[in-house]
Amino acid sequence: MSKLKCAVIGAGYLGKFHAEKYAALKDCELVAVVDINRDAAEQVAQLHGAQAMTDYQPLLGQVDAVSVVVPTSLHHLVSRDFLNAGAHVLVEKPITVTVEEADELIAIAREKNVILQVGHLERFNPAVAGLEKMEDKPLFIESHRLSPFNPRANDVSVVLDLMIHDIDIILALVGSEVERIDASGTSVLTQGTDIANARITFKNGCVANVTASRISMKMERKMRMFRPCSYISVDFQNRVLIKHRTGEKEMFPGIPEIVTEESVFESGDALLEEIKHFVHCVKTGENPLVSGEAGRKALATAIEITKFLKHG
Repeated sequence: MSKLKCAVIGAGYLGKFHAEKYAALKDCELVAVVDINRDAAEQVAQLHGAQAMTDYQPLLGQVDAVSVVVPTSLHHLVSRDFLNAGAHVLVEKPITVTVEEADELIAIAREKNVILQVGHLERFNPAVAGLEKMEDKPLFIESHRLSPFNPRANDVSVVLDLMIHDIDIILALVGSEVERIDASGTSVLTQGTDIANARITFKNGCVANVTASRISMKMERKMRMFRPCSYISVDFQNRVLIKHRTGEKEMFPGIPEIVTEESVFESGDALLEEIKHFVHCVKTGENPLVSGEAGRKALATAIEITKFLKHG
């Protein structure tokens, strides 16, 4: 099979890594790197023998697949143009600024029969894959995603920057519609919200308590969940999954023992796995793990949380 002609739109911090991954895949040819900053485009393109461009329009109809790694405000415009031209699109998270924009991208992808995947990178963390294999639905979830301040990501609130990772994972694990949201947060260093907490109640009775901060002294990405007869904790950063469950023996008369299993996963390249998965879906027509619909659900929930932060 001939190589997929791929391009990366946006040569900033993340874009250069997308370009690196496409260039490393045998079944892909990185044909172009696009950025309005010509120096940035050339710097990345030259590393991988690709063409540097400042305008993506000439690529429409000329490439099979693209990564859209531009500022969030441009996700809809750039993704829409490539989808309409029949290209498969991997767009960074959040999928778009509004739910209406996300709906339009999903509709175009369906009409053109092309793949629309959203870059929720944490789903490709091996510890998350271990979580998703469990059958029992969680009853209560608690997550903490804490990070020191990084000026690169302050064009959106901490909800759309960090919390949305956990929102996406939680929605996939719970598999139920959201019934109620309560949230609070505050700005500390930026004009937007820098620390936030949300309590999400689902129609099936599950409750998720989600905290995100981009003004912490340390990095922490952890989730704990309680299921019937089990308690699971995940450390996304160190790729550790610990399961505590009731066993067959008794700890005390009439009280079952608690059995603990710990899984430590090897350090992987989540972005490479994400792009490999995208390429696989392009070639096979399979639905991506993080589809446009999944990205839309995470965005819709994040927007509802953000409304509480402004008006609550």
